[in-house]
Amino acid sequence: MNRDINKHTQPFREMRVFNNWNVIAKGWYIACKSADLPPASVKSVDLCGQRIAVFRDNKGKTHAVDGYCPHMGADLGLGSVKGDRLQCFFHQWSFDPSGKCVDIPCLSKSSPLPAKARLQAYATEEKYGFIWVYPAADAPFGVMDIPDLEGKQLVFRHGRAFERRCHHHINMINGIDAQHLRTVHQINIDMNIDIELCDRDTVLDVTLRGEFPGKTRRERLGRFFLGTRYEYKMRYADACIGGLSIMRGVYLFGGKRKLPHLTMLYAYQPVKGGARVQPIYVAEKRSGIWGGIKSYLQMWMMQVAYFALRDEDGFVYDNIRFNPEVLLPIDRPVARYMAYVNALELSVWSASWKTEQAASVTPLQSNSAA
Repeated sequence: MNRDINKHTQPFREMRVFNNWNVIAKGWYIACKSADLPPASVKSVDLCGQRIAVFRDNKGKTHAVDGYCPHMGADLGLGSVKGDRLQCFFHQWSFDPSGKCVDIPCLSKSSPLPAKARLQAYATEEKYGFIWVYPAADAPFGVMDIPDLEGKQLVFRHGRAFERRCHHHINMINGIDAQHLRTVHQINIDMNIDIELCDRDTVLDVTLRGEFPGKTRRERLGRFFLGTRYEYKMRYADACIGGLSIMRGVYLFGGKRKLPHLTMLYAYQPVKGGARVQPIYVAEKRSGIWGGIKSYLQMWMMQVAYFALRDEDGFVYDNIRFNPEVLLPIDRPVARYMAYVNALELSVWSASWKTEQAASVTPLQSNSAA
């Protein structure tokens, strides 16, 4: 929301990364569905305020580069793919996957290629049925694994993407806001909260566990079907992907039959005026017809659980001006999440990237470089 609203009575406190519209942190962002990019094809996408050309070479490997030709700015999505090269439609300049220009038809063979005839290239990965782009030529790690499903074969189903009128950092808080579980969702669980920062400080795991008190109708239903204890886990990667694992450590009717975890992933990206959220329901791949049915039922149950809670408070995020000044002890996960986000590395897609790069260079380094 507008930071100038109530600016004298509730002045807005801008943070380095968190809830900062001028910053895109390094991380994996969805460019398009894998099925939308057949072999030897190119597609332009608007991603985090950038125009990116995503292309698949004739061997099926995906690549991504800046979306405008450095010659006269033609949209490279109008071009074509020849082998592993992307050719601009306008003047047929060709670029390899690293972004280097390798051919200019009108230039004589003896003439050197211009030094500036190159594009910024970006790392890509295909996972969960999408092509993901990382805002740097090399990514130090891949797209996040779902909690509890690391290293397993998976099946997945895409939910319908939707938008919220707030920064995606704010929307991501919803899963760890223990206070609103009581006030909005009427789940009055006295939770123990474990918070762990891991994997190069870009992944934050938050585990919440407790007991159903059985006071409200929803709590009594929970105790009847799941027993007295309840636990779920949120995993955040680069403040743009969230993984949720619920039904952890619970037993059917409180008996001895342990229920499988239900899991899903949320992929976020900033769009004009808000955030785009892509739900992805995930389950372990099982063999045989009954195994397939079981996996499908798990994804369906995860979707039902998600929809049961999603719209109860969605309108809050469409009208929020997040500016925390009075956090309570119960808000510890939120405060820890904000600190985690503010420590993330800025990408070249950030409006303030050059400013931060300049600030990180000492005068001695500047003189040496000169």
